Amino acid sequence: MAARALLGQCLKELGFCHEGMIQEALATQQESGKRIGEALVDLGHIDGEQLAQGLARQAGLGFVPSSELVPSREALKKIDATSARVYAVLPLRIEGNRLVAALADPLNANMVDDLSVTMGLEFELAVADATALASAIEEHYEKDASPGMDALDAAVSEFTSTGSKSIDLEDKAAMASAAPVVKLLNFILYQAVRDQASDIHLEPFEDDFKIRYRVDGVLFELKAPPPHLAVALISRVKVMADLDIAETRIPQDGRIELAVGGRPIDLRISTLPTMYGESCVMRVLDRSVVALHLDNIGLRPEERAVFDRLLVLPHGIALVTGPTGSGKTTTLYALLNAANSEEVKIITTEDPVEYDLEGIVQIPVNEEIGVTYARVLRTILRQDPDKILVGEIRDQETARVAIEASLTGHVVFSTLHTNDAPSAITRMLDIGVEPYLLTATLEVVVAQRLVRRICGECKAQYVPEEKIILELGVDRAALADKEFYYGKGCDRCNHTGFRGRVAIFEIMQVSEDIKNLVLDGAPTSALRRQARMDGMRSLRESGLLAIFDGLTTVEEVLRETM
Repeated sequence: MAARALLGQCLKELGFCHEGMIQEALATQQESGKRIGEALVDLGHIDGEQLAQGLARQAGLGFVPSSELVPSREALKKIDATSARVYAVLPLRIEGNRLVAALADPLNANMVDDLSVTMGLEFELAVADATALASAIEEHYEKDASPGMDALDAAVSEFTSTGSKSIDLEDKAAMASAAPVVKLLNFILYQAVRDQASDIHLEPFEDDFKIRYRVDGVLFELKAPPPHLAVALISRVKVMADLDIAETRIPQDGRIELAVGGRPIDLRISTLPTMYGESCVMRVLDRSVVALHLDNIGLRPEERAVFDRLLVLPHGIALVTGPTGSGKTTTLYALLNAANSEEVKIITTEDPVEYDLEGIVQIPVNEEIGVTYARVLRTILRQDPDKILVGEIRDQETARVAIEASLTGHVVFSTLHTNDAPSAITRMLDIGVEPYLLTATLEVVVAQRLVRRICGECKAQYVPEEKIILELGVDRAALADKEFYYGKGCDRCNHTGFRGRVAIFEIMQVSEDIKNLVLDGAPTSALRRQARMDGMRSLRESGLLAIFDGLTTVEEVLRETM
């Protein structure tokens, strides 16, 4: 099988750019995280039409100029609005038993093939400029105001006869590929990505079927389809993730890669058997809304200075702590992204690998076959790395190998589950690390939380109640010249008053005084006192600064900090 041509080479062959432009775009990828074509467009070296021609040449497909994105009425009826938006595909015309359609991303061609199965039509695909295609889709489907309800109604009417009777394997396969189910799942995915959801939950109960999104750390429930559609929808997800739809007794994990609305999305699928069927959770990994750059994660200038020092450490351990979902991995990825260069070899071991980072060797942990953190870490040390990311230090063996790596001249980044920065030292000692080894290697501990960011469209000033100020533990006189804000709620933020999240940090640099306390067996409270004397700002204090900057609310900080 011939190797896939590089997009840059295709663009050069078409005469749209030269090698210097491509190298400049590659250099900007480290910071932006965008694909090479998008980087070239952002730099002004090519336009969207030229990028589409390059993608078409690379994929061996035709090209459709923006002026020809005019669909026939018959063709429009073949693909519903939700599917068109999800796959960024526009049906143009019907030629015999073929539907000629334009799409933005050739990587979605396999997903579009699913539509051809449900419609019984063969596709002839061509590539178009993504921006022009998105505009054409909105223009020609503008009358379709409620695609999700159409998909839901269609699914209900088709499967009403299924009721609650048992379903055999053949029925599951047929239901998973039925057009209404495909449309309904497309709508669920499209709405989740549009609302920047981090997770999609499909949960069957005895008399109910719930669909929930987690947006900015909070779950929201959608209008639920009838319970008997649970099997069809979850089977559809399993088919897309290449899981065994016949096996419902054991948990399964999988992955779906697609582009939704022209944005590359990675879905991590987890199914779990319950009393009333399989529960399915889809983790939405949308790199376009994740800040994999140190400038974008919410660091204040003095905090950024500490992170910059971590990037040039010759050896040592840096820990990021916090509960699940507090943004630890994003912070570590931003650090690795900043450290990533041709002169530095970086290897990660993660469970699972969440985002693909260009130029970094990433290794997934698989404990079922003995590929554990500790075992991988020992092997990594023979791969001549400069910096290592260990997804999590869970046990004594992993901690000891991480310390061994640090002592042999490597920088090790990892995470722990503790409530604050000083507790990380106590936790490391609890799992069996000798104090003298910990003080010889540990450089910095970063504790963090995510608080919801006030929506910029409906942000308003207000005066908080006295009891709220008392809960903050701040003297009212110290707040005399401070302003407080909240979000009224609008269409942009789904009337929640919040859109997006921002991190707050507690950064403890391990000074000589702290090392002496560790060697003397001092309690966590003494470590915390010394860290404060050394200049550590607590999570609550970082939260207060975010409040005074107008980024978040008092309630959010109270909810996330002590």
